[in-house]
Amino acid sequence: MNRYIALQKIIETGSFTKAAEALGYTQSSISQMIASLENELAIKLLTRSRTGVKLTIEGAELYPFIERSIIGYRAMQEKANEIKGLETGIIRVGTITSITCHWMPQLIKGFQKQYPHVQFLFHQGDYTLIPEWIKTGAVDFGFITPLAAPDLKTIPIKDGEMLAVLPKQHHLANNKSIAIQELTSEPFILLEEGHYSEPINAFHAAGLEPNIKYTVHDDYAIMTMVEAGLGVSILAELMLRRTNFDIVCLPVEPPIYRSLAIGYKDKDSLPIASKYFIKYLQDNKDELP
Repeated sequence: MNRYIALQKIIETGSFTKAAEALGYTQSSISQMIASLENELAIKLLTRSRTGVKLTIEGAELYPFIERSIIGYRAMQEKANEIKGLETGIIRVGTITSITCHWMPQLIKGFQKQYPHVQFLFHQGDYTLIPEWIKTGAVDFGFITPLAAPDLKTIPIKDGEMLAVLPKQHHLANNKSIAIQELTSEPFILLEEGHYSEPINAFHAAGLEPNIKYTVHDDYAIMTMVEAGLGVSILAELMLRRTNFDIVCLPVEPPIYRSLAIGYKDKDSLPIASKYFIKYLQDNKDELP
């Protein structure tokens, strides 16, 4: 199984050296693992080039089976931990930027006071990727909006307001709020969050179509672009806390909210560490911004 995990880390990092550093092996040990695996399978799995390490055509066909084997192995380890009691474990979470920045540090700090040996592995994604990761078992659970994944089980956590974001010198910046129709004539910078978008839904509910000029996957990049005067946007109020950007954030009329929930496939199959963390989150959600 260590050979499979080594192969996965090489693919993630694109480098034997980086994979060895991440896993605590020497580069020669990693190379020997891959050579042993290739000899056992009688298939060349990896090819090296100036741009890094990639799977061969045959390796790419086998790799999904290797990934499933790793997921199954980790599930077995988690079950063993459950039988022994929660002393160790890995919590694999699908999360979005605002949650990673403004919820997770506080939650992890409190949780690890009770369970100091539990580890966290974050997969940063969006409303399309996170549900897919949950379904395939790449993560135990994830933070989603329930409307983006109706086929998953969800536990509501919080609703948060979304605000219009404008350059400081914008002619509407001195308003107390901004009507959504006032944004349709402005160059709009859309946060790419997969197949579901609260701002776009709000525009469409009002019978409006935004003038989308840019689509960006990073909240901070959008704030930088707004600061530079390239357009306006609508972002989660949670994401707009503790920033130093020279921008103005205003409530939208009618208000736009996003609902955040924990999504999972099957509660009974969740690892014990994740079950404990979800319970801890539910007990402490009122303390979250």
